[in-house]
Amino acid sequence: MGALDGKTAIVTGAGSGIGRAISLGFAAEGASVAIADIDAASADAVAKEIGDGALALTCDVADSAQVEAMVAATVERFGRVDILINNAGRARGGPVSRMSEEDWDSVFATNVRGTFLCSRAVLGKMIPQRSGVIVNTASGIGIRPRPYMAAYGASKAAVIHFTESLALEVARYGIRVNAFTPGVTDTPFWRAFRTEEDVAEAFRLG
Repeated sequence: MGALDGKTAIVTGAGSGIGRAISLGFAAEGASVAIADIDAASADAVAKEIGDGALALTCDVADSAQVEAMVAATVERFGRVDILINNAGRARGGPVSRMSEEDWDSVFATNVRGTFLCSRAVLGKMIPQRSGVIVNTASGIGIRPRPYMAAYGASKAAVIHFTESLALEVARYGIRVNAFTPGVTDTPFWRAFRTEEDVAEAFRLG
């Protein structure tokens, strides 16, 4: 018997890194898992790792139509949604003085708009059933600013505030909303902003 037997989870950004690990962990505990990622091949690969009880879905979380379709497909396959992990993320680094509007907007579209759209979509299912869990992937940079990460940090600060506000709003329906701030995690997303020397220092042995 697993701790999540009979539960259904949607995990966004599930094609690699933290999202993949969460999906595999949920499946190991008995949950049915919708593996949602903007990259179809990555979502398919993780779903194949899990096997029965997994559903691969291609979804850009910044697109409301795709988000609604993701939730509808999950409910059609598994009958309900009990857990949402808002893990899809995007980062653009560099000095604000040279940052394009497009880069700024793309970070907020995925990290903030995506978190809002996915949460809104599952609440339409969770409120009537008067139960559910939403967990948002935040970041320590949203609490402790770092130079050259203004867009990412500001977006994660917004996610933290959104989490706290939504938790107060939906507690009366038996729905819990939380966020977590991962430490240094060796993922493709993290490595994209680091040199090999940074990686070696972060994961130094001995």
